[in-house]
Amino acid sequence: MNKPILCGIIAGLSLSTGFAQSGLKPVINQSADAIESKVIAWRRDFHEHPELGNQEVRTANIVAEHLRKLGYEVREKVAVTGVVAVLKGGKPGPVVALRADMDALPVTERVDVPFKSKVMTEFNNQKTGVMHACGHDSHVAILMGVAEVLASMQKDLSGTVKLIFQPAEEGVYNGQTFGANRMIEEGALENPKVDAIFGLHINSQTEVGKIRYRPGATMAAVDQLTIKLKGKQAHGASPWSGVDPIVTASQIVMGLQTIVSRNVNITENPAVVTVGAIHGGIRYNIIPESLEMIGTIRTFGDDQQALVHRRIKEISTNIAESAGAKADVEIGIGYPATVNDPALTDKMIPTLEALAGKENVIISPVQTGAEDFSYFQKKIPGFFFFLGGMPKGKSPYDVPSHHTPDFFIDESGFTLGVKSLSHLVVDYMEMNSKAAATTSAKAKKVGK
Repeated sequence: MNKPILCGIIAGLSLSTGFAQSGLKPVINQSADAIESKVIAWRRDFHEHPELGNQEVRTANIVAEHLRKLGYEVREKVAVTGVVAVLKGGKPGPVVALRADMDALPVTERVDVPFKSKVMTEFNNQKTGVMHACGHDSHVAILMGVAEVLASMQKDLSGTVKLIFQPAEEGVYNGQTFGANRMIEEGALENPKVDAIFGLHINSQTEVGKIRYRPGATMAAVDQLTIKLKGKQAHGASPWSGVDPIVTASQIVMGLQTIVSRNVNITENPAVVTVGAIHGGIRYNIIPESLEMIGTIRTFGDDQQALVHRRIKEISTNIAESAGAKADVEIGIGYPATVNDPALTDKMIPTLEALAGKENVIISPVQTGAEDFSYFQKKIPGFFFFLGGMPKGKSPYDVPSHHTPDFFIDESGFTLGVKSLSHLVVDYMEMNSKAAATTSAKAKKVGK
């Protein structure tokens, strides 16, 4: 359904009801249902033409063109390929931001769908396919749908909507600032200044029609671990004449496991310390002089992160020293933990429960995956939730997970995503417009 038709629907209802913000919800639902096929078509197009981080030129162009046609003020090339768009409502109120990430992954798709990705690239010196194996194509399409719904009721909105289409959530691996962090640096949350931000993530292991969320810490902080061990090279037949970094590395790997089992209070939050690769040695009968270990660290909260980092360094250096070797530990700080503002979450959950049904809005365990939406939440109150994308009747244990060649999303869940974000916007505006009016009235009364 095009914008003029949607505007006509709203105009008719406005004349008959004179509704407040919450009265927009039936119109939102009707509009979202009407553009379902359009949202699915957008998603399939993005899926067939995926682009890696900071390369989302085609995607960004389609997004920007769509938003301009709807009447948004559009800024392009934010953080390389990002798009920021502003829609000022007809009434005063808060500024609400919605975010969608646009980048794909270096994964070769195996799913047999008509819009299967055939894009190939070279990544880390290896030939690979490019695939939307995490659902970012869905996020972009859903937010484009939200943009259309909200634009059609612009004069009835009590506040301003800011849409953030973000590149490089999965990273660009060149040591530079990217994604959400760079968008913040380039002013995505300013002019106008954002009061709160909402975001969703499609989930292939949550049933269509359901929403999962968690107050407080929701997704982990992610850090990169590098341990460089130096021993003393020797003939494999006479290990006593050298210092074996391979044996030392194996002891460090086992020692690191005690951080989670003996140092972290797992009744509060989990933690993960994983060594993903060990590179060292060149021949079967030579004990090498050195090796390198790399891995990932997942924590929840600043205090837990500091504890885990400290123990990694202590365990690695002390075990190495006890073996006569030396360990240099480097920890590269990645994304912070994704933390849903408790007060904002508490206020907005009734919105989702009224839309999807209380039984379908479920508190989720913490997720050890990471999300750079967390950077926005470091600056302003934010709420991030998971939208069901698993076909009904399937088991989450049987369907492919994210970041895999067989990743699959049921598109029938998209409309709930459009409605969810749209409802959150109008309810947040109504709550905060009322709060502002009450504060203003009290101030005037005191002045008298």
